[in-house]
Amino acid sequence: MPFVAYRKPNDTKVSALFMEDAELNYISNFEEKGFVFAPFNSDEKSIVFLKEKALYMSEEVLLDARSAKDGFFKVDNASKERHLKIIEKALEKISGSALKKVVLSREEVLDISHMDLVAIYKKLLATYSNAFVYVWFHPKVGLWLGATPETLLNIEGTLFKTMSLAGTQVCVDTETVVWESKELEEQQLVTSFIENQLESIAVKLEIDKTETVKAGSLWHLRTQVFGELKKVSNIEKLIRALHPTPAVCGLPREIAHEFISKNEGYNRRFYTGFLGELNFEGPKLGAKSSTLFVNLRCMSVQNNKATVYVGGGITKDSNASKEWEETVSKAKTMKRVL
Repeated sequence: MPFVAYRKPNDTKVSALFMEDAELNYISNFEEKGFVFAPFNSDEKSIVFLKEKALYMSEEVLLDARSAKDGFFKVDNASKERHLKIIEKALEKISGSALKKVVLSREEVLDISHMDLVAIYKKLLATYSNAFVYVWFHPKVGLWLGATPETLLNIEGTLFKTMSLAGTQVCVDTETVVWESKELEEQQLVTSFIENQLESIAVKLEIDKTETVKAGSLWHLRTQVFGELKKVSNIEKLIRALHPTPAVCGLPREIAHEFISKNEGYNRRFYTGFLGELNFEGPKLGAKSSTLFVNLRCMSVQNNKATVYVGGGITKDSNASKEWEETVSKAKTMKRVL
């Protein structure tokens, strides 16, 4: 039967919805109340586990703060060469067109002879305390797990918060993180896009200073954005304005999306989509509250095979070999718990 279990960042409470039937319900206008699971392609339907049709549970789950160990994983040279070629093609496109950034991703398929779902989910919870950690299943769709560091949207009533998250570095034994111009420019592109998208539907926009945050064994750049929806706006308009962000697609969005569709060579499905609580009861009486996350650092599981999804942003200053290594580092998020 369909279910989802999830824990929000820096929380100890795990919540879950266990569905009473296996019907597939889809979002119609984002006024539904439940858990949404949306694909990367915004023109495709988003799945919702309706809270009214579910057994909802929530309880404290305390786990030892420990990290899963890195195992040895063989590098697929064919996959590497293919990804490098796509990056070089993107760099050519960027140098000769209006394209400023495109996010290119790939999938790694791993054989898993035996899978203890509870044990893997416990490892995810223990290892990534500051991420949104989930396991989601529907018999007609499949099994997905993830530990994502990126919030798409927090909204309560008309007040909302979002973020731009770009730039990636592997954590080393130093407290000083130095960002190159490529990462800083990429972060600014995402922030500027969000600001421009929100101008027509929101007021009182506030943009925080960019900060460095840790997600598992990786450092990221993050800029938080706050605002209030105009009376003529709603959550659907807000989601459509933000998703997909340049952090998972590119800029301009339409050109980047077309390049991805033509060149990535596989279907992302729910990777780089979004998921989370939709229209739950907020702390304020009568106010709806939604907490949505971008579906990064995730994998799908089917027939004893785990498909891990990873990607990175390509700009004019990108180096193909470094971009490949970044995807290798990101893939460890899921690999180390298998």
